[in-house]
Amino acid sequence: GARQQTNLCNESLMLEKLPACGKSFEEMMKKVDSKKWCNLTEFIMYYDNFTQCTEREANNASCFWPNPLAEGFITGIHKQFFSNCTSEKVHWEDPPDEILITLILIPVMLTCAMITLVVWCSKRSDIL
Repeated sequence: GARQQTNLCNESLMLEKLPACGKSFEEMMKKVDSKKWCNLTEFIMYYDNFTQCTEREANNASCFWPNPLAEGFITGIHKQFFSNCTSEKVHWEDPPDEILITLILIPVMLTCAMITLVVWCSKRSDIL
């Protein structure tokens, strides 16, 4: 039978090539005002190119993507460019009492009205 050849991941080659992706991303990010680095819409194409580059280099080294080494490299890039981008936690609070009471009473009143209508119609089945 035919022998199936398996390619092993060449981690050294991958780690040698990934910095070129980072350097290219760094050059592209220089075009973006650093105050806008937390706004993904400002650099989404650059980030997409960076992601495709890391995937391509991992595949060229016969490695799956993502893998722990590539993820470590990508995390380093994230720390370099996006460490100041914190997600603000949303503080949920109840609506004012007037709105809350209205939102509770409307379904309760509709339910009562529907029950009354069903009972009334069931007692008047001779008309229907």
